[in-house]
Amino acid sequence: MDLFLFTVDPSWGHDVVAAGAAGIVVDWERRGKDRRQLGEGTQINSDTPADLARMRAATDGRLLCRINGHGPWTGEEVDEAIDRGADEILLPMVRTTDEVDRTLDLVAGRCGLGILIETQDAVDRAGALARRPLSRIYVGLNDLRIDRRSDSLFRPLTDGTVDAVRAEVAVPFGVGGLTLPGCGFPVPGDLLAAELVRLGTDFTFLRRSFTADMAGRDPFTEVPRLLESLAALRVADLGGSRERFLAATGAPVPAALPA
Repeated sequence: MDLFLFTVDPSWGHDVVAAGAAGIVVDWERRGKDRRQLGEGTQINSDTPADLARMRAATDGRLLCRINGHGPWTGEEVDEAIDRGADEILLPMVRTTDEVDRTLDLVAGRCGLGILIETQDAVDRAGALARRPLSRIYVGLNDLRIDRRSDSLFRPLTDGTVDAVRAEVAVPFGVGGLTLPGCGFPVPGDLLAAELVRLGTDFTFLRRSFTADMAGRDPFTEVPRLLESLAALRVADLGGSRERFLAATGAPVPAALPA
């Protein structure tokens, strides 16, 4: 499973990638985000084009740039991200296939384009979206929760939504985020990791909880340990892990789960 670190710290990013992470995400998304996520306690970054250029110089890892949701500004943001060295652009808050098609036209094959499925409209159109020539698809749990007016971050993982989207996707698929083995709250990270392995997740993100849990730790020890734990899960008997995950999220546990 490829790990992508959200950071604009060149030294930190370099070391995490050198230790085994696949790459870096620089985050330009903030248009309307403070209003959309008001009172949610979420992370809203203020990364800049200069940050993207610094991260490009700091690492040979894959460099992703999350731009703002589609709008009149998208062409300028696409050009800026490519000029500053992005290997891929991530388009958030997708609702229609037209938004994706227009952005693909703007990218014009100069780099990859991935999308974030984090609205109910995108969930409903997952099959059509997945047929576009995308570099990756990621299900964003927090914004999907807000869009659905749900009280549970993990409900898309427990109600079959993510399984249904995953079944449509042939390109690299991602969901959720991980931290160090033995950490994670309110759901233990090891249970979430097992759920991502069950889904056949190809990549995920390392965000605030990972950075906080890494305080005082050596990435050249901890990143390989995380990757080794994921590799072990891929060959482990995951029997019972789904039930434990459902119980940890407060979701009903069926009498008998499908294999």
